[in-house]
Amino acid sequence: MNRTPRTLNRILLGLLGLVLAGVGGGLLWISLDPRAARTWQEFAPKAQEDLQDLGGQTQLSGQSWIWMVLSLAMIVAIVLLILWAAAQGRGRTGTLVSEYDDDGGVPGRVAVSSAMAEQALRSALQEDPNVSSAAVSTYDVRGGPALRVRIQPRQGAAPQVIAADATALVEALDAALGRKTPVLISIDAGRKLRFSREDRVR
Repeated sequence: MNRTPRTLNRILLGLLGLVLAGVGGGLLWISLDPRAARTWQEFAPKAQEDLQDLGGQTQLSGQSWIWMVLSLAMIVAIVLLILWAAAQGRGRTGTLVSEYDDDGGVPGRVAVSSAMAEQALRSALQEDPNVSSAAVSTYDVRGGPALRVRIQPRQGAAPQVIAADATALVEALDAALGRKTPVLISIDAGRKLRFSREDRVR
């Protein structure tokens, strides 16, 4: 339900994996093949001389401007990494209900924090003997708030019973708030459980 750029993350991880696999494969090849080792020993000094020549040819006012280019590239890379980190896990919202009322009395806006609903649902679910743990989060979905309820059941518990109990708790919350909130109920199967994961959307 969040806005984490999963496709971009997979592409970046794939490219990083290919680079690391290539470096590791090259090092392994050099260590196992004597001819590859000799080739590398002949190539490395020449490459170092070429870099030194390049540094000497890129002099600007007595200093090499190649280091300025590398510094600028590093700054750009740092900014991109910060933007990429900030894009992870977006979509959370801190307000579950926000309505403006001007029918009689003093007009004003009433807002209900999402933390209230999350804590109430989590506490009620954890009192269920069939539930091992529960987590509740609020996301902004298509311009409106929506709840995501993740439940970890105990071993041997029936998922349909847990789903029915969670649905009843959500309906009670809707009745208390006076409005219906979209909810995704996710029941995660643990390693020791013998039933598959079940999702319910209401």
